[in-house]
Amino acid sequence: MALDHAALLEVLDALKAGDAGERVRVAAETMYQALIETEVTATIGAQPWERSPGRTNQRNGSRPRILSTTAGDLALRIPKLRTGSFFPALLDRRRRVDQALFAVVMEAYLHGVSTRKVDDLVQALGVGSGISKSEVSRICADLDDQVAAFRARSLAETSYPYVFLDATYCKARVDHQVVSQAVVVAIGVRADGHREVLGLDVGDSENGAFWTGFLRSLAARGLSGVKLVIADAHLGLGQAVRTVLLGAGVQRCRVHFMRNVLGVVSKPHAAMVAALIRTIFAQPDAAAVREQLTTVAGMLGRQFPKVTAMLEAATEELLAFTAFPPTHWKKIWSTNPLERLNKEIKRRADVVGVFPNPAALLRLTGAVLAEQHDEWQVSDRRYLSEASMAALVAVPARNTALPATALITAS
Repeated sequence: MALDHAALLEVLDALKAGDAGERVRVAAETMYQALIETEVTATIGAQPWERSPGRTNQRNGSRPRILSTTAGDLALRIPKLRTGSFFPALLDRRRRVDQALFAVVMEAYLHGVSTRKVDDLVQALGVGSGISKSEVSRICADLDDQVAAFRARSLAETSYPYVFLDATYCKARVDHQVVSQAVVVAIGVRADGHREVLGLDVGDSENGAFWTGFLRSLAARGLSGVKLVIADAHLGLGQAVRTVLLGAGVQRCRVHFMRNVLGVVSKPHAAMVAALIRTIFAQPDAAAVREQLTTVAGMLGRQFPKVTAMLEAATEELLAFTAFPPTHWKKIWSTNPLERLNKEIKRRADVVGVFPNPAALLRLTGAVLAEQHDEWQVSDRRYLSEASMAALVAVPARNTALPATALITAS
């Protein structure tokens, strides 16, 4: 897309004001932005504000994107469309993740943490180890601003009927000691069926106060319309949900529950017990699911009384999914979507080993999750179809007086 006269004058002024390096950066930024605008114009068949019979879509604002180049960081704007999504062919979707890992590695190197591993990674990235401390500080500060903006963005534009919560653990130095830090992540399914990363935090433990504070931070940003929270049996999470997300039900992850069950069953009997429990979730309707749970609990009662007790105690949380459309059941009865995210976080964190401080851990995690969030926004694929999400309107809010035993047993 050709730049108009006013835009060319602005670019010329910027070039005159900067040094040689800044001139190259401004020129590169202008060129990239013009190419992006040209591509989106070709995609929708019309210039901005142009009336054209060939128009297939409309622009709907833009979102910022930083592209790191040898000329410097280019502040680009990625156009958003009224329907569907657009992502420029020029850009690499995972660029920000690589920058995040680079920043954390450099900071760890400067703090003398896991030097051998850091040096190996630097060589693999093709980055010289002679980078200056001021350059590292600049990169980290830029990334901190991006992560902070991502964590503070408003959630008030839509509702999120389904929210998935989970935590994973990474090592960081706190008060000169290496300790485990809980990385808590929340993702939500919007009313239109698309997924978003809602938030994240890093803390010392997963107690009730931590979960309550985390959920309150989401609510303060506008989280609303939550009908079901899917999570493991984290200590204090059930009470936090009842306190903050009034009317929301809690679904205990069936995968984590199965692991807990197999932990009290001898190995020779594990396959049989697991097969029986899986039949509970293979039933066609809510009544049949509950009836099958009662049947399975009775069958296992004599030989495996601990398993029966676990099934009876977890019935309400384990079968919360039955109050929702059957087409959603397979997508909401476990935290599998979060498990995949946690694996990606761990894969990145394991390269660093021990983070120099919790802030560095939050920086890397935030960048990884922000990148995943962006990929979900530009994808046409929905987690749940928009038509099936419409059926949730008929699902009433849960009574907030859930059983006192709800999700208070640590996994």
